[in-house]
Amino acid sequence: MTQAACASDTPDASDAAAKSPLTLRELDAIGVGRLNGVGPHRRKALGEVGVTTVFDLLTYYPRRYVDRTAQAPISEVVIGEEITVVADVLAVSSRRLRGGRRLVSAEVGDATGVLSLVFFNQAWRERQLSKGRTVALFGKVENYRGRKQMANPVVDVLGDGSTADRTGRIVAIYPQSETAGIVTWDVANWIAEAQRRCSARSIADPLPARLRNRLGLVGRAQAFVDIHEPSSMPQRWAARDRLVFDELLRVQLLLRSQRLAREAHELGVAHEPVGSLTEAFHRCLPYPLTGAQQCAMAEIDADTATLRPMHRLLQGDVGAGKTVVALHALLVAVQNGHQGALLAPTEVLAEQHHIALRALLEGLEVPDASRLDGRRPLCLRLLTGSSSAAQRREVLVEIAAGAADIVVGTHALLEESVKFDSLSVVVVDEQHRFGVSQRAQLRESGRDDRRIPHLLVMTATPIPRTAAMTVYGDLDVSVLDELPPGRTPITTEWIRDQLAAEAMWTEVRREIEAGRQAYVVCPLITESESLDARSAERVYAELVAGSLAGLRVGLLHGRLSPVDKEATMTTFRAGDIDALVATTVIEVGIDVPNATVMVVLSAGRFGIAQLHQLRGRVGRGSRASTCYLVSDDDPTPIAEQRLGALVATNDGFELAERDLELRGEGTLFDERQSGRSDLKLASLARDLIWVQAARDAAADLIASDGDLDAHPALADEVDWFADRRDPDYLQRS
Repeated sequence: MTQAACASDTPDASDAAAKSPLTLRELDAIGVGRLNGVGPHRRKALGEVGVTTVFDLLTYYPRRYVDRTAQAPISEVVIGEEITVVADVLAVSSRRLRGGRRLVSAEVGDATGVLSLVFFNQAWRERQLSKGRTVALFGKVENYRGRKQMANPVVDVLGDGSTADRTGRIVAIYPQSETAGIVTWDVANWIAEAQRRCSARSIADPLPARLRNRLGLVGRAQAFVDIHEPSSMPQRWAARDRLVFDELLRVQLLLRSQRLAREAHELGVAHEPVGSLTEAFHRCLPYPLTGAQQCAMAEIDADTATLRPMHRLLQGDVGAGKTVVALHALLVAVQNGHQGALLAPTEVLAEQHHIALRALLEGLEVPDASRLDGRRPLCLRLLTGSSSAAQRREVLVEIAAGAADIVVGTHALLEESVKFDSLSVVVVDEQHRFGVSQRAQLRESGRDDRRIPHLLVMTATPIPRTAAMTVYGDLDVSVLDELPPGRTPITTEWIRDQLAAEAMWTEVRREIEAGRQAYVVCPLITESESLDARSAERVYAELVAGSLAGLRVGLLHGRLSPVDKEATMTTFRAGDIDALVATTVIEVGIDVPNATVMVVLSAGRFGIAQLHQLRGRVGRGSRASTCYLVSDDDPTPIAEQRLGALVATNDGFELAERDLELRGEGTLFDERQSGRSDLKLASLARDLIWVQAARDAAADLIASDGDLDAHPALADEVDWFADRRDPDYLQRS
């Protein structure tokens, strides 16, 4: 990092006035080691929580606030009420209870009285609550032997006795790390020093004044002050609004700028979308296309007919028929003499796509002048990390020669040795598991001179509307909001106790004896000492000997060889396995209409999207289906909310919004690539109004000033933001 200082401790006023305000790029070039009290040890600790620069520090936002201006003294707290109390630790002790558990007791007090605290089985509290520290406590006040007491309250340490007096202030509480040694009052002091040392130059505000005034936003420098040291809660909310808008606007401007550059400089391959191959494919389908599928195909046809490379997102609910639409796009490439590629994030999913596509493509032929009849079967190939050396060599030769019409693969398709003869359409499945550079790498592998393949991105489950506007703002969107005809709604039941589980297995057996099939999904393959969760191998043995004794039970998990996995699935599809015990390898890509029962064990360990995907493995025929969500004995509150959401609705779009509320934004962005999240403060679930405002503002700015030449400060910030998303940014800085 560039070792520059914001300003000296005693800056010359005339020099400071001559200097321009600090940009975010400049703040991101100042290492935190320049601050007083941040030596090598503290710098390393801050690095462990993602804080290496002054910009990182200023955007290490409080997780909550304690309003000491509205605190009631201990003497006025009421028994039975939940309340926040700020007090000093007077004494702390601990003792071992029967059974090995430890009880920590403490006394805290203010000028008006004393309050007792007890913590059960939280031995670390004795270290946290050292004598003299000032703490904020939230909990229910009880009467214990005539004394006011809180049991297991929420604790935030505000100071260590040597920090400045904060009486009568709104105090910011920062994320703390006991392992890294990061405590809230140290963070507050470092931020205050950074603010003071940067005040001589202030912090630049690139937002046009007319836009800031129209939206009623405070200046950026004031926002950074007020988010950390607000004088009032309305002031804090105003600061948050400004900083949230800044985050969202940067994302929108970057995506729109990239799209504008792509459309101006990239040249694709124009296709004739209507042809004998796509027509034959549609005739061979065993069911009619939905209106939504036809609309999506028409949008893809329009995109691929031009020289502008397609950049389209295809999203829809489980079972909405995304694979058929994607295959149509790949066939458009093949019928125009080019190649198509489908990239999947896992070998299991790639193998399942290969099986599904092979069945759909059976009997289709393409022109071949070297054959006597002028035609040959369409060539579909699979390339994964598990492909043998001989298979790999054969497939690579076919890809390079153009003999492989459609290639399904994993990250193996991204390797330098993979050279397509004429790749013109790329489909990326489960897009959120790939970074931007990985998608671009596959598109680059198809370059013929300057020709860029058309790109179709598929998501396994619907994405929230705010995410579609933000994370996927550089993509056109096609939505499949209809299910194919003949699908029946799935009944979802939450199994909470042993009695209900026994009744469930009786129903599962009854359904199988009626000629149907069932899935039983477990989170683990084998037993784990560290996780209290059901394993597939153990459940398989228990069911064979117990609830499903005498029935044909199969076992499927990721450690099986590709041949064994395909053999098991083929047997299940044929109806020769009654119940398939599996891990989440069956999460997507499995279509067995005769399967009407899904049992998910330790269901609280799965996320909403994953549970919705698993549920979508049934309900694919005309018969009623049931999904049983079996929870552990003591599910966490967040697990209960997830399971409750699944029981409440089958609508994947509604579940996507609920999932975002519970899970946050983390996995929506490419932070696995860069190690940094684009959104530190904004919430796509809560800040819809600012998502829309940022989208509209970015559209207006780009429409009137495409290269942002009239807004150089904003253009520089967008460039810096693009650099910061680069995985090598930290190494280069």
